[in-house]
Amino acid sequence: MRKPNQFRKLLGATAVAAALFTLALTAKSLLDFTRTGPEIRGEILASYSGYAALAMLRLAAWTWLIAFVLASVGSAVYLARCQSRGRPVRFWPALIWAGLALGILTGVAFLHLLLYNPSGIIASFLYDPAWLYPVWDLLSPGRLTLLKALILVLLGLALLGGILAGRRRGAVGATRFLTAYAIAGTALYLGVNYHPEPVSHGLQAGTTSARMNLLMIGSDTLRADRFSVTGYERELTPYIDTLSREGTFFTQAYVPVARTAPSLASMLTGAWPQRTGIRSNYIGDPETRLPVTGLPELLNRAGYQTAAVGDWAGGDLAKLSFGYQETDLPTDQWNLKFLIRQGPKDIRLFLSLFAHNPLGKRLLPEIYYLAGFPIYTEITYKARQLLSEYAAGDRPFHLNVFMGATHAPFGSEYPYYKMFAAGDYYGDSKFALSGLTDPSSIIKRQEQGKEAFDIQQVIDLYDGAVRSFDDQVRAIVEHLESLGLRRNTLIVIYSDHGTDLFERHTWGQGNSVVGDDPSARIPILIMDPRHRDGRAVHRTVRSVDLMPTLLELLELPVPESVDGVSLAGYLQQADFELELPAFHETGVWLGQIPGLQDNHLQYPPLLEMLEVPDKRTGTLAIKPEYRSRVIQAKDRMIRTDKWKLVYLPMRDGAEYWLFDIENDPLCYDNVIDDYLDVAARLKRELIEWMSLEPGMDWDGQLLQPQAVVNGKKG
Repeated sequence: MRKPNQFRKLLGATAVAAALFTLALTAKSLLDFTRTGPEIRGEILASYSGYAALAMLRLAAWTWLIAFVLASVGSAVYLARCQSRGRPVRFWPALIWAGLALGILTGVAFLHLLLYNPSGIIASFLYDPAWLYPVWDLLSPGRLTLLKALILVLLGLALLGGILAGRRRGAVGATRFLTAYAIAGTALYLGVNYHPEPVSHGLQAGTTSARMNLLMIGSDTLRADRFSVTGYERELTPYIDTLSREGTFFTQAYVPVARTAPSLASMLTGAWPQRTGIRSNYIGDPETRLPVTGLPELLNRAGYQTAAVGDWAGGDLAKLSFGYQETDLPTDQWNLKFLIRQGPKDIRLFLSLFAHNPLGKRLLPEIYYLAGFPIYTEITYKARQLLSEYAAGDRPFHLNVFMGATHAPFGSEYPYYKMFAAGDYYGDSKFALSGLTDPSSIIKRQEQGKEAFDIQQVIDLYDGAVRSFDDQVRAIVEHLESLGLRRNTLIVIYSDHGTDLFERHTWGQGNSVVGDDPSARIPILIMDPRHRDGRAVHRTVRSVDLMPTLLELLELPVPESVDGVSLAGYLQQADFELELPAFHETGVWLGQIPGLQDNHLQYPPLLEMLEVPDKRTGTLAIKPEYRSRVIQAKDRMIRTDKWKLVYLPMRDGAEYWLFDIENDPLCYDNVIDDYLDVAARLKRELIEWMSLEPGMDWDGQLLQPQAVVNGKKG
């Protein structure tokens, strides 16, 4: 019987090492099974049992392939040693070397992620994060670079020694194999890690057109009060502060719903949620086709190139029918098939170590776009690439860059996550807000009061994330300027909503209308190169006003479907003034909100409300029979420059609370008894806005309660 040659032994040892690792990791993942996304009823999941099995096999196959590549390094080094020492290749030593290489290289990748993006580890970590802290304490960029360099040098020397020894001994096959392996390995390493700087060049033919371009840069969950122009004590946004000196910063801009999908839908169509039909993040497939025209579609018709770029937070820009010609985004974060394909935590963590590169983005997009894994520098890189392409053309463009840089769990890349945090903090939230890694824990955390959180650490993490966004804005805008496009480009800095940071007992966004509305308020900075008189506008405006404003600045007509009004006058006239009421309603969340009154109408449990109407697409949506109950349970408010009236749906009728914002900005004292005429006027306007709801009767008991409780503390 013919004995296997040395290359078969090496190949077999490498394959076996990868297979053993894959089997162990898959078994561990299934034993401690977890899944991303909201909890879904068992009967729905049962419909996807076959799909889930295939998805797990797919992840296992990729795990084996990556493990094989890593293990092959050890096999190649073992072959080189055998050549240098004139020894034959044996299976078991080859297997040991393959396993060592697999472990060492995986460990280095883990250390890299632990230093530069630790919240990416936390997003898929089943264990106590305190286990990581002693290792993290030893890490620094210099030490990690030295470790990588040492491994590369030793690897290079080993392969070179084997090649030279093989040539001396006349081992042609081994010499060719090691040479080819070294070349292929170098090419793979450079191909995965190579990020050429996007072309920066001067203005080219066609870009001098009088038509203005539009660049929008947004961060999910960015609070308006984190800027110097709004009085924040920390300097988190030095570059955006510089931009604001040449632009118009709206400090009192409000969204109608502090949830990503409904907020973006209203912002980019200029229509209230009652008209867009988008009231939550759980949108059925038919509802993704908006009944009103989006800004990108209008710009398409006007001859613009339009594109949206983002991470996991920006999926709605592709999901909803805004009309973007090009999208570099996940298909849908609220899709059961997408969530199933992300797999359980252990295997997901291993794949995350190697999937954040162009190859991983193409082949494992579910891992690349994992929620809670910051990839904003990669988004910025893609945005700069697109700007370089636009600069070489002769058409105006609209690019929307939207990233989750400031979204919970408030993790960020190095050095931002440690920039403001206390160096001696070693609690559970060292790298990211703890307890947000699976649906059940999120629900538990949502129901806990602020005493269960390390609030200062959470705030410090959030502030570091804001600082990271400022640097992304700098990179994009400075690249725009290097291309010569700044002079004819409108730049908008914005967010979809803010967030609560325990001001009223809880974290999250859009859960309440009680307080000074940090969730409902967003920053809007508009920079028009034709109007560079920097100013801060402290009057109340709405996100639905942004679309008509941009259309006017771009000298394009505003469609009749728009509910907002243009704010362009604030950029063009020093004495321009508008008196606008802002409206807002709460969103749907996972758990019960601390601080709600016992008799407050509640949403049904999310597990009970969600369904997958079309098993083929896997899109998650709220069941039709629950939608009216969700609408009825929403808190609502109307704000003006001076007053805020809130509407709270109770089991025994509605309560109205009135706050004097000028004298009570944090909205603690309900003064409705002292200003009944003001309350009546605002109530009429609020009811008129609520009456836009299709099929809802707002003249019934819901708005004419049996008992209205006044004079209470908010």
